[in-house]
Amino acid sequence: MTTLSDSEPALQIGISGSRWMGPALLLLSDMVALCLSIFLSVWLYLGQAGWAYARLWPLLFFFPLTYAILGLYPGMGLHPAEEIRLTTYATTAVFVVLATATFLFKVGPIYSRGVFLLAWGFGLILMNLSRPLARRIFSRKSWWGYPVVILGAGETGRLIVRTLLSHPGLGLRPTALLDDDPAKWGSYEGVPILGGIDRAVEIAEEGVRHAILAMPGVPRARLLEILDKDVDRFPHLMLMPDLFGFSTLWIRPRDMVGILGLEVRQSLLLPGSRLEKRLLDLVVACLGGLLLPFMAVIALLIKLDSLGPVFYSQTRLGRGGSVFGAIKFRTMCEEGETRLHEILAASPELQAEYEIYHKLRDDPRLTRFGRLLRRFSLDELPQLINVLKGEMSLVGPRAYLPRELSQMNGKEKTILKVVPGITGVCQISGRNQTTFEDRLRLDEYYIRNWSIWLDLYVLSRTVEVVLRGRGAY
Repeated sequence: MTTLSDSEPALQIGISGSRWMGPALLLLSDMVALCLSIFLSVWLYLGQAGWAYARLWPLLFFFPLTYAILGLYPGMGLHPAEEIRLTTYATTAVFVVLATATFLFKVGPIYSRGVFLLAWGFGLILMNLSRPLARRIFSRKSWWGYPVVILGAGETGRLIVRTLLSHPGLGLRPTALLDDDPAKWGSYEGVPILGGIDRAVEIAEEGVRHAILAMPGVPRARLLEILDKDVDRFPHLMLMPDLFGFSTLWIRPRDMVGILGLEVRQSLLLPGSRLEKRLLDLVVACLGGLLLPFMAVIALLIKLDSLGPVFYSQTRLGRGGSVFGAIKFRTMCEEGETRLHEILAASPELQAEYEIYHKLRDDPRLTRFGRLLRRFSLDELPQLINVLKGEMSLVGPRAYLPRELSQMNGKEKTILKVVPGITGVCQISGRNQTTFEDRLRLDEYYIRNWSIWLDLYVLSRTVEVVLRGRGAY
């Protein structure tokens, strides 16, 4: 960080773009997805006889109206799992209302329930693909999202800057930081620190409408002073409490007669939530039976590539600290564990890498075909058997090795409350490029913030990450 003199830097915000560009593109992507879903359903169900549905086009506007009411426009700052939840609820509600109204008022005998059902299914899929795609395409543009000023350049403020910069799809662009400590003035991660908190009024007059108050340790009297004097001109103000490591998704604010409360649901401790998650596991694992011919080809290629068995069972930690055998396609030469100790003993560099990542980027034990399987995570397909047996879930924390238990620094108390997953937040956040400590932190985040919507988001992102072969080794 650059340190300047006690004189405050010049106010240079550099706002670019407009407030309507991002929401307009999300609206466009929604309408394209809806039109495509209706076209596909009519074409598949009725063929050319379905042109009569074109008369219903004015009803399409009920969709964006409902989305706007639920906060999907402008849609900035929404967590992807929350966006999936709201999109699914809104799309389902509109289709139910329109289908019911069409049949109750007998708009026409040609309108088929099958068409509405297909359109609803296609709509859920395409809507939850088009929005992330739009965010991914446009989020790096200078006009995407809304500028936000962060009050507080300490640890909390810096964490917010790093988070927003690494997740541009959220649509909140850190434009400036403010802090009363002159030693912190300068810049952080390219974001200017423009002076004291009292400059918030100037920034608001420049057109910035979003502010984040990231000063969790400030005394109550000073906090009230800031709220009354410095940030009262921002239409959108977010307060960041000192609750790091706590649940962040699905928290509900509660007014206890003038006292602010935060209600937190420990979802994975609820029997209904566990049943919901188990049903998703069973449905997807059973559908995985369609991949049996593909898996048979993989098994044959493993046999042709190297000596040894097709499958490999490795002891892993399950729920409550129990152990089970995680089934994988073999990707290494035989006696891989024995060779690992020899490799690490012979190379201090590889020893240091393994201590950080608990993996080797260029593992010499991998076979030629095994490298390909690892790159696209195809070696984990047999773990669908573990899912059917209830030893694993589709989504969950990483399945840790028993020898890693002593290095989990107390986090095993949370992580081992649930069964491990084939994929998880860690796998879509850099896969094996993340350090061991990062994996523990991400697994804790998943458990504290679980919902079926978070699972659906992780599954959709896993498909993308695997197809791109990013971060695997």
